Amino acid sequence: MTESKKRKSHLPEFKAKVGLEALGGMKTINQIAQEYGVHPVQVGQWKREIQAQAKSLFEGKRGPQPVSAESAP
Repeated sequence: MTESKKRKSHLPEFKAKVGLEALGGMKTINQIAQEYGVHPVQVGQWKREIQAQAKSLFEGKRGPQPVSAESAP
């Protein structure tokens, strides 16, 4: 009589919220994990994922693009 446990599927918004809180450093990863009901390892993974992907937010942004004479009316 074993019960099969289903994995929880968290929304991206939830992962971002938890990961950003871990990045904030106000609480320990264990405190955050307990507060949100997830495993501390999972919180650490989400934190590292945010850190790894953060640079892509600013890639390709080099200020306003100059208007070429050909596209001007």
